Amino acid sequence: MTARIDPIAGASNDLLDNGRIGTVHSINTSAGGVPKKASDDAQLSLLGVIGDAQNDRKHHGGADRAVCVYSLELIQAMQREGHPIDIGTCGENLTVQGINWEFVVPGARICCGQDVELEVVSFTKPCKTIKGSFVDGVFTRISQKLHPGWSRVYARVLTEGKIRRGDPIRVISPDSSLAG
Repeated sequence: MTARIDPIAGASNDLLDNGRIGTVHSINTSAGGVPKKASDDAQLSLLGVIGDAQNDRKHHGGADRAVCVYSLELIQAMQREGHPIDIGTCGENLTVQGINWEFVVPGARICCGQDVELEVVSFTKPCKTIKGSFVDGVFTRISQKLHPGWSRVYARVLTEGKIRRGDPIRVISPDSSLAG
């Protein structure tokens, strides 16, 4: 068995990964509303993804809701359940893959590529604008309150920079140091 190399820290992580290392599968933006369309790269500022807009600034956007992140594996699981959900249809800016979503909780940090660092601030509250992604319009399928572990998350940008599709990501738990 060949040891994998942590693309961010450069260290062997066969025993340390435990679902904390993954990749940016898609970067999604729109002029407002959903669906958000994929692009190959984007610049992240303290207020979010440059070129992305929200129709409802009362409930979306701002420093503590700068970036919405979601799991490709959860999207695929819901597709298997029969939901018409797809990448970007729930308004996420970053669709990530290969990480254990249980680690993506408020207080966790997500290092993206070489420059960007995010901090998860909260679970998102789903709204009716994403009902088209769900059988019978039941958008509460991704409510943290009703279905723990299935919610998207909002993150603030701690370190601005450029991200690219395929960039490595690393999740750092709220109770961990950078080394773990």
